[in-house]
Amino acid sequence: MAKSVGVFLTGRIATGVIEGQSPCSSISHFPENPDETDSLLDTPLDALLDLVSAQIHRAARECGPIDAVGLALPGIVRDGVVEDSPNLIQLKGARIAERLRHQLQTSGIPARVTALNDADAVAAGIAAKVGRLDKFIRVWTLGYGIGFGRYPFNEGIWEGGHCTITLDAGETYCGCGGRGHLEGVMGHRAMRLRFLDMEPEEVFAASKTGDQRCASFVRLWHRSLAAATANSIHMEGAGRFYYTGFNVKFLDLKLLQHYLQQMVKMSPLQNYTVEALPMTDDLAVTGAAIAAAQAG
Repeated sequence: MAKSVGVFLTGRIATGVIEGQSPCSSISHFPENPDETDSLLDTPLDALLDLVSAQIHRAARECGPIDAVGLALPGIVRDGVVEDSPNLIQLKGARIAERLRHQLQTSGIPARVTALNDADAVAAGIAAKVGRLDKFIRVWTLGYGIGFGRYPFNEGIWEGGHCTITLDAGETYCGCGGRGHLEGVMGHRAMRLRFLDMEPEEVFAASKTGDQRCASFVRLWHRSLAAATANSIHMEGAGRFYYTGFNVKFLDLKLLQHYLQQMVKMSPLQNYTVEALPMTDDLAVTGAAIAAAQAG
């Protein structure tokens, strides 16, 4: 059966191999130290490509010949080009799929290369994990930024983290500089800017002990996610939504559903479901590999 390599590129590199469309069972990381979560953010593009290529070669040595490579990364990625990537700014404008394909071919791996947004990869990975590769699903990833992914893949920008969820002129915490964005409320970076005296974990903990400032923000956090989800429902219909990412631990599904019920009132659109899943690198790695396999 054809083998595909999935690569998840953020502040570190996660790599794995799948056969067909089965979920990835083994992941390797670079750097190996799990505490080094942002060590590659300032690595120049050429050096970053060398590191990614080295991890793919390592996977090929362990599993044998590979047919395709999927590279998942944050940002707007279309037709193999990184049009923008606020979290990996050195990638902006790079023809990443073409460059990686050429680098692999010249070093002995004649594989197809597909590049895609990391949230889309997570959506495909979740679809494989829960056995819904024949269904339409949407995913919100809650981390340093906020990602929005969908499966099956479809042409579009899908930068859902930058949808506008408030007209408050003071909401300027989004990393892109835009006002009123979902990421400006929910993103880890944005929360740290908003509460300079507290970490996000402390904010949510204080909310539970009656701190009114923190409790008010926690309600805003959930209303914002509900608004973004409701907007997606009103644009693309009801369906199944998944929430994941390292900050999904803050999510109260009952509170989210409470706000969704206030926002989605048309009966044909109320047949939606919401589910939280812990974020693991195998989701994005599996999804990237599946995208590469399906592109062939």
